[in-house]
Amino acid sequence: MDRVILHVDMNNFFASVECADRPELWSQPVAVAGDVEARHGIILAKNQVAKAYGVQTGESIAEARRKCPRIVLLPPHMDRYQQISDKARAIYAQYTDRVESFGIDECWLDVTGNGRLWGENYGEVIAHEIRCRIKAELGVTVSVGVSFNKIFAKMGSDYKKPDAVTLITRENFRELLWPLPVGDLIFVGRSTAQKLWYMQIRTVGDLARAEPDLLERTLGKSGLMAWNFANGMDGSPVLHDGQEYPIKSIGNSTTTPVDMVTRRDAEIVLAQLCQSVATRLREADLRCTTVKLSLRTTDLSWKQRQKGTAATCLENDLWREAMTLYDTCHDGKPLRSIGVAACNLTPNGERQLCMFDGQGETCRHAALESLGSVLDSLRERFGARAVRRGLLLEGGILIDGVPPQGSMPHPVAWRK
Repeated sequence: MDRVILHVDMNNFFASVECADRPELWSQPVAVAGDVEARHGIILAKNQVAKAYGVQTGESIAEARRKCPRIVLLPPHMDRYQQISDKARAIYAQYTDRVESFGIDECWLDVTGNGRLWGENYGEVIAHEIRCRIKAELGVTVSVGVSFNKIFAKMGSDYKKPDAVTLITRENFRELLWPLPVGDLIFVGRSTAQKLWYMQIRTVGDLARAEPDLLERTLGKSGLMAWNFANGMDGSPVLHDGQEYPIKSIGNSTTTPVDMVTRRDAEIVLAQLCQSVATRLREADLRCTTVKLSLRTTDLSWKQRQKGTAATCLENDLWREAMTLYDTCHDGKPLRSIGVAACNLTPNGERQLCMFDGQGETCRHAALESLGSVLDSLRERFGARAVRRGLLLEGGILIDGVPPQGSMPHPVAWRK
């Protein structure tokens, strides 16, 4: 028996919540945007009226204003959005215990086996009831995809917006989904879509009909995975409420209020970012064996490099490797944003011992990790800046917007 999986996507979520709280805004073009002064001035969400003017998520405020001079720009209120998200999840939990979040505004639900209670076509029946309840109880609309796997359910919720239900079946998925651009397939990012385009693979159908061996040779495992998804072969489960996938990477990035012009500027900002990443590694009881650096220059060109390292959760180690990568790949242009990520994570107990140091280096590393945990505790108790590197005192406006410890979730978990 096929599974029956729903993907519920709250339409234009941030903007819809703002309009629900201020009904006089429904008829006006509204967007939730970042802080222009801190150069986080992008559109995070827009309502349907703004969308009709061509305003897009992720574009600059200046571009949005050019398209729609009378657009109403509002700052994000993350606590309020989280409150509505939690209420929506409470509604979903009344239909199944398999509710898996995909960002603050999206969830998969596995409602398989509810035919006796809800009758024939129960997936669509439940989807429509959830759609009506969210609108009536929370004041926002949702689009729901109903299908036999998670990938097609997600594509179903994107297929028709707003306030709609789309059924993707084994009989109709070729007709509905195969004509779509290949970049519309979930987890096919911009870089992969570009590579597929050069291979004359332009649509989801082109991908589905391609030779899987060729895709695997060209793109690796991700190419074969994309081929499977295009052909409806996705057996990944919807997790139970509260379950989480293993963490694959921990990272932080920032767009600084002013450009990073010198190496010292990058050194200061990376020190702050590495402190945050190291703290989060220790909180999760993990170490990383790869450090990844991301750079974006003022002309918006982007570079990313990575290198292996001995398993670590120490900010000094992350910082040293990040600066090595910086020296290797930076071309001297002023930087607008910078990021560092700890990848290839291992549990804290798994550490390769050095056969030449008589355990001295291992003991030293353990002592430094204990010191790092003590500093984490002090920052948690007395404030994130209670104990800081002397270097950070030079930071000034450069690190005003950089999270000193921990990380705020990105408001847009995934977008095309």
